[in-house]
Amino acid sequence: MTEASPDTCAVEFRDVSISFDGKRGIEDVSFCLGSGDMICITGASGSGKSVLLRVASGLLIPDSGEVLIAGRSLKGLDEQELLTVRGEWLGIVFQEPSLFTGMTVYDNTAYRLYERGWPEADAERAVLEILRFVGLEEEVDKLPEELSVGMGRRLEFARAFVGWPKIMLFDEATSGLDPINARIMLDLMIRARDIHQISCLYVTKEIHEIPYLASHSATKSQTGEILIRKRENREVDEHFSVLVLQNGNVAFRGTATEFETTDLQAVTDLTHPTPGAPATDTYIADPWKSSKSRFEEEG
Repeated sequence: MTEASPDTCAVEFRDVSISFDGKRGIEDVSFCLGSGDMICITGASGSGKSVLLRVASGLLIPDSGEVLIAGRSLKGLDEQELLTVRGEWLGIVFQEPSLFTGMTVYDNTAYRLYERGWPEADAERAVLEILRFVGLEEEVDKLPEELSVGMGRRLEFARAFVGWPKIMLFDEATSGLDPINARIMLDLMIRARDIHQISCLYVTKEIHEIPYLASHSATKSQTGEILIRKRENREVDEHFSVLVLQNGNVAFRGTATEFETTDLQAVTDLTHPTPGAPATDTYIADPWKSSKSRFEEEG
């Protein structure tokens, strides 16, 4: 994998716009996702969140502006060149299931590496490492239909994380999960972000997930155990930010603390919705207040 300069944005949008049959998708969007940083992208339904992520992955080509992955512009690349960029740099988890139903857990996870020509021994080490990381090391020979919903989602994560790409794109990755399994997914993101220094773009409409991702960090103990702890102080994390889209435009960009305290209408519509607001776009109380994830150790 080609190394990027430390000063290079992992993902950069420069005045990016795209529309569909005259309807705006995103318009004049600019931001830089730094190395090892996380940006949570949120907004009401139809605000352009998923469109932005698909443009970042090269699955959609913008009408204007420029997208750069690790300093390399996607402009003008053909499909094979885009596949190479995705293979080298990106792991992607979309909310729609993408597992191969006729393949085992092991083969689903290994597919991406074999596609990139990894030697079998190297691929096996990487697959077993990532299945341990997501807690599926005992399920290697099972088919997706034999997995629970939560385990199937962890397999989606394993497929994206295998080989440790430098950039991860998540599109509502906890959608449809119960609170315990959703918490497991968030903990996996935190572990990958902090231990493996993966840069993350995370699209979510679950507003309660944002303070959790901002206020928790992962560390490795002297024995090699990975612990997730709540930060002692809610200091501003320079490596975490929130981006709010409204009608395809960036309406807010700031820290998690600024997101929680701003009186900007585009944000308060999400955090303090008026009666009758669509249920899918409303703030709900922290569903994990009295529950623990199997991946978390209390500090």
